Amino acid sequence: MARFSILFSLVIIAVTVKEIELSSDAMKAITSGFLKVLEQCKQELNLQGHVISDLYHYWKEDYSLLNRDTGCAIICMSKKLDLIDASGKLHHGNTAEFAAKHGAASEVASKLVEILHACEKTHDAIEDDCMRALEIAKCFRTDINQLNWTPKMDVIITEVLTEM
Repeated sequence: MARFSILFSLVIIAVTVKEIELSSDAMKAITSGFLKVLEQCKQELNLQGHVISDLYHYWKEDYSLLNRDTGCAIICMSKKLDLIDASGKLHHGNTAEFAAKHGAASEVASKLVEILHACEKTHDAIEDDCMRALEIAKCFRTDINQLNWTPKMDVIITEVLTEM
């Protein structure tokens, strides 16, 4: 019986690790897909290098995102990818579809939408659109880090830059 319990525990651990790997891989592809429109937004909004730095360090939990321009860039990229509706709120269907298109399983895509929606509701009272987007992004980052789904940004940036 003890052997069965140990074997069962190892199988559960292996499945959980594989789920985390798949989720992290999906987050890498989603982040990469999201950043592909950054250059357009950079030109349109006349964004400076600090925004690129903020996005490069985005997934680092200890990195403080304080720049309003980063929130504006996130809004711009989200609009270009049809991830937010005309009222500036998360478009659940388009966001889940975007995640799935970039390799997220339906459960992962649903969880991402759930997290974003919760973060959006938490920061709904912030009137400045760019600051609200920045706070939503920080909330999302924290929740993704807690799930251990954080992608490696150096790999993402290298991939995005080689495609530009």
